[in-house]
Amino acid sequence: MKPSPLLVIVSIATLSVPSFLQAQPSLTIYNQNFAVVRDQVPLDLKPGDNVVPYTGVTAQLEPDSVVLRDPAGKVPLTIVDQGYRADTLSVGYMLMLNEGKTIDFIVRDKDNKETIVKGKIIRSGYTPGGGVVYDNYGNPRSSDNSPIIEVGGQLRFSLPGEPVFPKLADDTVLKPTLTWRLAASAPVKLDAELSYITNGLSWKSSYNVVAPEKGDTVDLIGWVTFENNSGKEFTNATVKLLAGNVNKMQEARPVVMARAAAAYAMDAAGAPPVTEKAFDEFHLYTLTRSVTLHDRETKQVEFVQSASVKATTLYVFDGVALDNYRGWDPMTIRNNPDYGTQSNKKVWVMREFKNTKENGLGIALPAGRVRFYRRDDADGSVQFTGENNLDHTPEGETVRLYTGDSFDLVGERKRLDYKLENNLKQATESFSITLRNHKKEPVEIRVVEHLYRWNNWDITAKSDDFVKTDAQTVEFRVTVQPEVEKVVTYTAVYNWR
Repeated sequence: MKPSPLLVIVSIATLSVPSFLQAQPSLTIYNQNFAVVRDQVPLDLKPGDNVVPYTGVTAQLEPDSVVLRDPAGKVPLTIVDQGYRADTLSVGYMLMLNEGKTIDFIVRDKDNKETIVKGKIIRSGYTPGGGVVYDNYGNPRSSDNSPIIEVGGQLRFSLPGEPVFPKLADDTVLKPTLTWRLAASAPVKLDAELSYITNGLSWKSSYNVVAPEKGDTVDLIGWVTFENNSGKEFTNATVKLLAGNVNKMQEARPVVMARAAAAYAMDAAGAPPVTEKAFDEFHLYTLTRSVTLHDRETKQVEFVQSASVKATTLYVFDGVALDNYRGWDPMTIRNNPDYGTQSNKKVWVMREFKNTKENGLGIALPAGRVRFYRRDDADGSVQFTGENNLDHTPEGETVRLYTGDSFDLVGERKRLDYKLENNLKQATESFSITLRNHKKEPVEIRVVEHLYRWNNWDITAKSDDFVKTDAQTVEFRVTVQPEVEKVVTYTAVYNWR
């Protein structure tokens, strides 16, 4: 029977075009190891069904995330079905295709002389997709995936030589390939927009803070690090970065990123390297220049730079050690006289700065590692002095990061008295905190004390003024002179009437 013209299949062998004719791909990379890819696909459709293979996708594409549309909205595209093949040509894949067959293997001796050995492929050892095989309960199967080759009636668990495979089939996949069957009612040519989600692309930010030997005005430089493990190279791509925690289901198994324009180090074109804006509940960063990301490549781009950030050094003594009492209930806390008597002697070193325009920033800072350095004026060298992780920080917030313990500052916390009067529903507790400064200059130490026995308390005696920082925490801010002991005392009365 003669087929209807509407059922004629028009095969397009390839859609590859010269690179200078291709539009720039566009990437939105999330800081959760996935990205949205947008690209153009030239289509030349005939009436009826059209089989369209496209080889410009990644090896970690999520097939059901694919969107193919006319960006102008004039041509409706009907996808009858779609196939995705990512098992590209490899020795393992070819062994799998030839399981049960006898092929030639080239064996070379020490003089590089070649001989041919025939071997039957009993098992290829190849796992489609390159992944782990799971049982019905989702547990990985432990098995030997070595190939099994029969040579001269004997089984070998390795290849006897270099395999020589027969001619490739017409449907062999050389690159990850999407294949659509598109239905068209009339002939049409267009550049369709292809969008999809892929794994294997990620980004993270990091910061380097360089302080002078004396003083708190620091240089702050921020980097974006890209990692491309998607199985595809992106040439001259426009890149956006989305910062924030986007809810993405897992499988079962610009405020300008810069300070004020007058103080920003501009590039040759006079524009900042990255711009930023609030987007939905997240922040979207746009690189102002295109980027080429090779597969298996890690690349850095500077995205923020400021030489006028005031980053104050804080010294904090939080002397109580409560790690051994996690999960205790309030009644047990009140009644146990030893609770809170354990102490550490370390004085924390903290760096604090405000994320404001007045402080040389005023931008949404994505989460990342912050490394602190201090310059030695004697020879100009820069020494590493600590690091910590910065959370996503909106404009206007204060950043405080722990960088280590002070060598020359020591704290010691002792309990002087504890009295529990259950009949009066009252407890009284007194402490002495001794601070020693072995530096050559006076320093302010913030003594943090936790009123942990109960939430109804009153400090009835104190040696120094304090600041109440929350419902059960106070902070004594005291100056300690060089080689002098400073003693802070206080008495707290708890009532649970």
